Amino acid sequence: MRLRFWGTRGSIATPGPATTHYGGNTSCIQFTTPAGNSVVLDCGTGARLLGDHLQKGSKSSPVCATILLTHTHWDHIQGFPFFAPLFVPNNQIAVYGPEGSRLSLRELLAGQMEHHYFPVELDQLSARITYQDLHEGVFEIAGLKTFAQRMNHPASTLGYRIQMGERSVCYLADHEPFYEGIWRDGAEPGRIESILDPGDRRHAEYMCDADVVIHEAQYTPEEYPAKRHWGHSSYAYVVEIAAAAKVKRLFLTHHDPSHDDDFIRAMEQRANALARQLLSPMEVTCAYEGLEVVV
Repeated sequence: MRLRFWGTRGSIATPGPATTHYGGNTSCIQFTTPAGNSVVLDCGTGARLLGDHLQKGSKSSPVCATILLTHTHWDHIQGFPFFAPLFVPNNQIAVYGPEGSRLSLRELLAGQMEHHYFPVELDQLSARITYQDLHEGVFEIAGLKTFAQRMNHPASTLGYRIQMGERSVCYLADHEPFYEGIWRDGAEPGRIESILDPGDRRHAEYMCDADVVIHEAQYTPEEYPAKRHWGHSSYAYVVEIAAAAKVKRLFLTHHDPSHDDDFIRAMEQRANALARQLLSPMEVTCAYEGLEVVV
């Protein structure tokens, strides 16, 4: 299985000379199976370049792709109207996303393409497109066993654990701690059973022993108190939870628009120092556009 990051920014696209390394496009990851099937994890502004890449690579064959949305906040869907395969007849695109809104997934995507906001409406797209609302549970998506679980975020949001044989990848965006303190008083830190809040414990169990976890980590611990209830995590929370879950490789993403390359590079150093402090062998990387990972 292969992963490629096409967008790693959170909240709003942030182009410019200060973000050239980690990138300015919002959330979009390409997941390619051994059979060559493409799964698009979120459809932020990075989806435009991914769509062009898929369309050019298809030659004369139709593009068949699956779009798996965590939720429908703008930074996760703004690239959808610019995803080139949607405009080509005979392409087959399956779109999945969380239920829980008063509107269906299809209606939510149509909203941002209403003629006041975009020149092409959803019903004018030429590809063969299907839409499916998801809830918590286990699904077969693009030939992959996919476990969907609710995240702690103001909008209805799902995380996805994708399993192929003994290999597993978790994509968890967006999510906020359920409780400010992670560990129970008197309990040994670094163990799942020592986690205080049942929601945080469930979150750790969800990523337990995963080969790769891609987790949003928008803030530093110093920034988080002023951003509480906005639906995002600090890198410290993510590293501690992932280390307790014995995750092998952790990729931090959804970088804050105010964080330039130097700031994110320093965050990565602090995150790795924390992992070593926790005696965890886990590799921690701040994701950047163009990063490719083999699982």
